[in-house]
Amino acid sequence: MKYYVLTLSDKGSKGEREDISGKVIQEIMNSINGELVGYKILPDEKDLITKELKELINKDIDIILTTGGTGLTPRDVTPEATLEVIERRIYGMEIAMIVEALKHTPHGMLSRAIVGVAKNTIIINLPGSPKAVKKNLNVLLPAIPHAVKKINNIGGDCAR
Repeated sequence: MKYYVLTLSDKGSKGEREDISGKVIQEIMNSINGELVGYKILPDEKDLITKELKELINKDIDIILTTGGTGLTPRDVTPEATLEVIERRIYGMEIAMIVEALKHTPHGMLSRAIVGVAKNTIIINLPGSPKAVKKNLNVLLPAIPHAVKKINNIGGDCAR
């Protein structure tokens, strides 16, 4: 599985904050033999994020994992950018992340993370916190390889 990490952070894009969450994503994805094909940090600017996602879905990438911008501040615009790009949502993955987050904090219900499909690419919005990234991505991990296969019409009928 080819994956791309897109960190969304005003401070990170200016070099004022180390991107630990992006590194956590890479560690987890590498544990399932994912192949990192790109990494970028962008500021929390909706138009820039949308443009980048639109460019990435036209490349040979199975999964785009974003980190940051899923909260409630005015600068948190990752979900809005993602919604402009995806064709179909994967609600079960969104719900799984919220359920997992609620096990650890009532603030988990404030997440606005989106998961969806654009062309043959899954886009997964993860929180900006390294701890939350780890918990959210790990809960999705068992389903990700199967989802990639299904999107690419590999593996036949699920009813068998």
